[in-house]
Amino acid sequence: MKKPYRLPPEWAPQRGILLTWPHTGGDWGVQLPEVESVFVELAVQIGRFEEVIIAAREESHRHHIESLLAAADARRDRISLYRAPSNDSWSRDHGPITVLDGRSHLRILDFTFNGWGGRHPSRLDDRLTRTLHRQGAFGEIPLERVDLVLEGGAIEVDGRGGLLTTTRCLLSPLRNPDLGCQALEALFAELFGIERTMWLENGHLAGDDTDSHIDTLARFCNPTTIAYVSCDDPHDEHFHELREMEAELRCLRDADGKPYTLVPLPWPEPLYDTSGERLPATYANFLIINGAVLIPLYGTPRDQQALEVLAGCFPDRQILGIHCLPLIRQYGSLHCATMQIPSHRRS
Repeated sequence: MKKPYRLPPEWAPQRGILLTWPHTGGDWGVQLPEVESVFVELAVQIGRFEEVIIAAREESHRHHIESLLAAADARRDRISLYRAPSNDSWSRDHGPITVLDGRSHLRILDFTFNGWGGRHPSRLDDRLTRTLHRQGAFGEIPLERVDLVLEGGAIEVDGRGGLLTTTRCLLSPLRNPDLGCQALEALFAELFGIERTMWLENGHLAGDDTDSHIDTLARFCNPTTIAYVSCDDPHDEHFHELREMEAELRCLRDADGKPYTLVPLPWPEPLYDTSGERLPATYANFLIINGAVLIPLYGTPRDQQALEVLAGCFPDRQILGIHCLPLIRQYGSLHCATMQIPSHRRS
């Protein structure tokens, strides 16, 4: 029997945001102090609006985080720390996906996380949601394990029955090799209340190792608006494929059968790591929270334009820029490092 679950859109009321704090056991290396400064800023800014739930690797790590937050004058009354070992810091993909049932009660769906198709260690990350849940990090919300590999960054919902994703990611043989489009669409209907699954076949960022997560490419801003990455440089390696993605977006229809309003995002100047590999900088990796939108910035001239464009998409929320260049050196950004926990209130 179909479960009456519904996945709220990101702009729905939130209880809080999960951060899995970076540590010396991850991939950050000498970049760790810079990355921690980004996480401190995230905790400070998110804490102005809602709860911050932090996963610390161990007790000494917890004390270290507390000292960083105290030095930054963070809202400690809105920040809770828990001990939960992790491989890395990308809460969007190993964290809980929280749905509402038919009575508007919350339920955590704990999907399998396999390190983006086995690319990176993931044993601790896959257990993190259950570890936090046992400690009461999510209150009394019940948890349900789901035997499906799924990362939160791979899906976007419009709040009216539409889900947007990419074939490169969800049809990757490294995730659920026995499941095709129809099987996945049936699961999305059951688990998320989805009526229309919209698949993009184009769209990719150089340096991305997630197989084209949708949250790096195109994002719902409200039930009828999609902000998407758009390359305006015909000499750039992304130009033709992103134009094909834009054409696909133009063919999509909202719950009323109308085309979505499409908002092109600025294309940041190319950024590279020390070995000359291009980094996946994208302004689509923003985070919507109660009363605000946090926008990733990369220290390029297009940052200001990105703030202005997204301010137009969210006229009723504060627009806050977060310097995220340290994050994309490990191929993720602001949205990738966070996961929202909805509240019981309806959107």
